[in-house]
Amino acid sequence: MMFSTGIFSRRRAVLLATAGLAACTAGPMAEPSAEAPATTVVDAARLFDGERVVDRPRLVIRDGRILAAGTQDSLAIPEGARRVDLAGRHLMPGLIAAHSHVGMVSGTDFGGRFYTRETVARDLAQFQRYGVVAVNALGMNRPLFHELRREWRDGRHGGADLYGAGPGVGMADGGAPPPAMNPEPDQVARPRTPAEARAAVDAMADAGIDMVKVWIDDLNHQAPKLPPAVYRAAIDQAHARGLRAAAHIHDLVDAKGAVAAGVDVIGHGVRDRPVDAALLAAMRQRGVWYIPTVNLNEAEYIYAEHPEWLEQPFFRDAMSPALQARFRDPEWRRAALGRAEGQRQQVQTNIANLRAVRAAGVKVALGTDSGATPLRIPGVAEHLELAHFVAAGFSPVEALTAATRAGAEVMRLPDRGRLAPGYRADFIVLRADPTVDITNSRSIEAVWRNGAPAR
Repeated sequence: MMFSTGIFSRRRAVLLATAGLAACTAGPMAEPSAEAPATTVVDAARLFDGERVVDRPRLVIRDGRILAAGTQDSLAIPEGARRVDLAGRHLMPGLIAAHSHVGMVSGTDFGGRFYTRETVARDLAQFQRYGVVAVNALGMNRPLFHELRREWRDGRHGGADLYGAGPGVGMADGGAPPPAMNPEPDQVARPRTPAEARAAVDAMADAGIDMVKVWIDDLNHQAPKLPPAVYRAAIDQAHARGLRAAAHIHDLVDAKGAVAAGVDVIGHGVRDRPVDAALLAAMRQRGVWYIPTVNLNEAEYIYAEHPEWLEQPFFRDAMSPALQARFRDPEWRRAALGRAEGQRQQVQTNIANLRAVRAAGVKVALGTDSGATPLRIPGVAEHLELAHFVAAGFSPVEALTAATRAGAEVMRLPDRGRLAPGYRADFIVLRADPTVDITNSRSIEAVWRNGAPAR
């Protein structure tokens, strides 16, 4: 898949994805058949395997999984295998979005009423076009989620695989998630007591979820907080059911409360003040994951700052016509820039705290809150977030690791996030090397799922 001028064509994507591919035997190049051969060998210029960089890599793929991984000098081509020569191209594992949302947006509007099979499928297809192969929909999922979660797990539905937290546990009486998100009643459980919290977690676990989401903060002083006794009960019950728990926080005090309660994942960066040594030490000692979601605040102004992005296919092809019209509106841009200062301050604090988290050795994964509102654009947000990791002191390889292997670890996906024997053959083909310049992650030419170019 390549981002070309004009409206993105899925048929054209397939043709571009096959350009430069050659079979082992001589003869004219042909588009791959719908039925892949038993064994496929993929050669490229360079590969990031989720941990390290390999020059002149070779992958041997069978039945949608990597059978062997090495170099073109060290690994022989099995007899009868089809060889795909991605000369001059760079490979990396598919991205893992450890904190996103699906089915919430229609044009420039958003809310739970849009949560349908069609909108969720649309979002997952867009994630996949941008190299995201697995999405952790962290809360605000309607009952349909459980059906789709079971169905959409192998990439053959045409989009990223769906995981997530079901509805999640929030505050009663209009607290988090807030009325401004336009949630439907079945998108969040709102327990008032510890017993109700435990029952809510049990109901979600019985229905089938991958993680428990708990909103514990006051939305930057705009709503009541979830009482500690209630969120402790939810976290404890998540553990009793063998699930990890993620906390929605904004302030340092709430991050500390969540960690003290035994949470496994801090689902947003601390944005009110610098993180302190006590929190960093507790997170490191307890193995708590940190997902900063810098793009959440940046998205409120970044498209007003960069109207030229509308002329770049990478950005434009991810936007609905209604959203493009909004971004082109001078009045909207002026208003967005006029209220941007507070958001910029939160971005700066978030990046500074991410730098401190990295220095302290805390585990970090990539997430963006993409899909929650029209401005948090699925796929695009993940690539913008990679640049924030580098701004916080991560090397490009470290940033890519947070977006691949680490994301798979936090989501407990044992066959994702790496290009190594036994792992699923889900990877991105890039025209330029993201381990040298992180913005090269956007140079997507194709996305492979289960050992073949995605269609």
